[in-house]
Amino acid sequence: MALEPDVHAQLQAQIDRELAAWNDAQRKQSMRYRAAKEAATTLEADFHLEQKHLLAIGDSWFDYPIEGNNPLSGPSDVKVQLQAICSPSPIIYSTAHRGDASTDEMSLPKQERILQLLIDKSNWPNGKPDAIIVSAGGNDVAGNNFCIFLDYNDGTAIGLNAQRFAGVLAIIKSSYLALFSLRDRHAPGVPIYAHCYDFPTLNGVGAPCGYGPWLKPSLDFCNWPAGPGKVIVHDALVQFKAVLDGLAADQANKFHVVPTQGTLNGAHWANELHPDPTGFKMIAQKFATALAMAQLSPEAALELVSASADVAKVAATAKSKSHKGKAKAAGGR
Repeated sequence: MALEPDVHAQLQAQIDRELAAWNDAQRKQSMRYRAAKEAATTLEADFHLEQKHLLAIGDSWFDYPIEGNNPLSGPSDVKVQLQAICSPSPIIYSTAHRGDASTDEMSLPKQERILQLLIDKSNWPNGKPDAIIVSAGGNDVAGNNFCIFLDYNDGTAIGLNAQRFAGVLAIIKSSYLALFSLRDRHAPGVPIYAHCYDFPTLNGVGAPCGYGPWLKPSLDFCNWPAGPGKVIVHDALVQFKAVLDGLAADQANKFHVVPTQGTLNGAHWANELHPDPTGFKMIAQKFATALAMAQLSPEAALELVSASADVAKVAATAKSKSHKGKAKAAGGR
């Protein structure tokens, strides 16, 4: 009797394929960049591109494969928006994957992925990234584990359990410190930019395919109504930002907090945890400003986002056909 496939191994293989496809596309763009720069040098001509080469480490805010809650659309996350709104468009290598907590992002397999990208000097015209951008910490708290950090509302509790929440903040801080250490060993001097998310709408809306909601169920389970629940989540995010600000205060960390809290309003959320395309664009604009990257006009950016979505759809269709063809061939043996 055949054994059931190892679901974890399948998931890891899928992650590897997705990251490889994204990073291969970045390498092709970087090759064109290098060719243009070398030609300009040979011809003693002015070189006008000067694209930034970035490394993205993160969760679904850097790897959101749909627009809003439309499962048939293309990606709309921060890194996609950054490439659309900036001129010239940055080249962004990535280890980001939706669902990753900070401890996943700095686990051994992910540190090895980061290292593989860093030590391959062909990825970096200057020998190392111009900057590392990070989205980390949200999944450590949100999701089914959010109830861990809540006191039950018995009429006297205040919401977050201070001791338990301090524990998860310490874990998040440790993940960032591990990233700083890895950077110092293999890309010394490269600045790191991280964002602090934003205050979500606690409407109980999840993403397609049964993902989420991530906050309201735990609040309901612990007897917290909407009004106090909003205060609890706001407090959690403020404390999270304070941890990042503390890390940024140490200049040796070469760490910068992108001020994203207060950027979005209720209309900019696709579900409890993810902005819609406009919201992701607004967060990307914050990163672009922090990284001192020039931004395109809204019309030009919209055209590039549409083109990017079309390319993603074509790739998804090709991947689907490939899988079906393999399955059919396997069945015919």
